[in-house]
Amino acid sequence: GAGIARILAQPSHGNLAVALLARNPDNLASLATSLRSSAPNSIIETFPTDTQPSNLTNAFSAIRSHASFQGLKLRVGIFSIKHSSKKPFLEETHEDFTKSLHDYVGGAFTFSQEFLKLLFEHNGEESLSDGGEKKGTLIFTGTLGALRTNPQFAAYGAGRSSVRMLAQSLAKEYSAQGLHVVHTIANGAIKDEDSEAQRTGRTMSAEAVGKTYLWLSEQGPELWTHELDLRPAQEKF
Repeated sequence: GAGIARILAQPSHGNLAVALLARNPDNLASLATSLRSSAPNSIIETFPTDTQPSNLTNAFSAIRSHASFQGLKLRVGIFSIKHSSKKPFLEETHEDFTKSLHDYVGGAFTFSQEFLKLLFEHNGEESLSDGGEKKGTLIFTGTLGALRTNPQFAAYGAGRSSVRMLAQSLAKEYSAQGLHVVHTIANGAIKDEDSEAQRTGRTMSAEAVGKTYLWLSEQGPELWTHELDLRPAQEKF
C-alpha cells in the first residue's frame, strides 16, 4: 500500500488527500511518517481498523469528520488487504472457513457500503443520463485466486472469487450513477522498492501499481476499465 499511497498523495502525481486504513496502529503510524517524508506537502492521515463491520464504520465516520478532509470530496477508494488460507480440505473446519469469508468478503462488503454512502454524500446521486458527473472510482485489488484456485485453497478461492463478483455486481448497479468499479488481478508479488527484480520484470513495483490506479481513477464515462490483469514481465500465466 505504501507505493500506491505515495503516488496518489504526491503533488506531482495524484495530489490527493489520503486516508490510510490498516490493522496495526504502530505499522500504520510508521508508514504515514515515511510517506510524509517522501511526499512533502501531501495530506496523509491514518485510521487503524480491521475488517470488522463496526470498526470499519467507525473508521469512515472518523474520516468524514477529520479536519484534514473538510471541504474535500471523496473520489477514490481502494480495498487491498492480504488474505491467504491454505489447508487440506478434510482438515478445514467450518469455523475457519467461514471466518476467512467473514473477514475478507465481509470486509469488502462493509468497506464498499461505507465508501458509497460517503461518496454519494459528497457528490450527490444524479445519474449520468440526467446530467450528473462521474462520482468516483472504487478499486479492489484481487489475485489470480479470483479466477481459478488450487488444491488446499478452498477458503482462499471462495473469498477471492466472491469479492470479484461483488465488484461486478456493484459495477452493474451503480455505473449509471457515475461510480466506476474496478477489479484488478495482481498476478505476482508487489514490492515497494526499485531493485533489479523490478527492472528485469520479476516483481511488480508498488509505485507502478499506484500510477495504474491513478490512471484508472482518471478515466471518464466514455471508457471505463472494469477488470485489469497486472503482472511483471517474467511472471508465468
